[in-house]
Amino acid sequence: MPTWDEVVESAKRLPEVEESTWFRTPSLKVAGKGFARLRTEAEGGLVLMCDLDEKAALLASGDPAFYTTPHYDGYGAILVDLDQVDPAQLAELVEEAWRIKAPARVRKAHQRE
Repeated sequence: MPTWDEVVESAKRLPEVEESTWFRTPSLKVAGKGFARLRTEAEGGLVLMCDLDEKAALLASGDPAFYTTPHYDGYGAILVDLDQVDPAQLAELVEEAWRIKAPARVRKAHQRE
């Protein structure tokens, strides 16, 4: 079961990732744009940016690691239960969330690495 610290460690391997806060909760940003946030709300979980098709597919999979709330309906973000998510899949989703928010120059530099 991944922890927030492990999410941070994984994300910091990507260019220009910084730890910050977002809605007064721990978050990860690239170029000042949030792509991951640890929720402290009642439902908890990790918010990761994603496109709406990916969100729909994750929710349709029936995997209990992925869920949403009415607040996130129609919004490109998936909620992730860190107690249930597969660590390898989480790493992929974190990188994809980073790609969604990273500026083109940062993404291109990462592709050349």
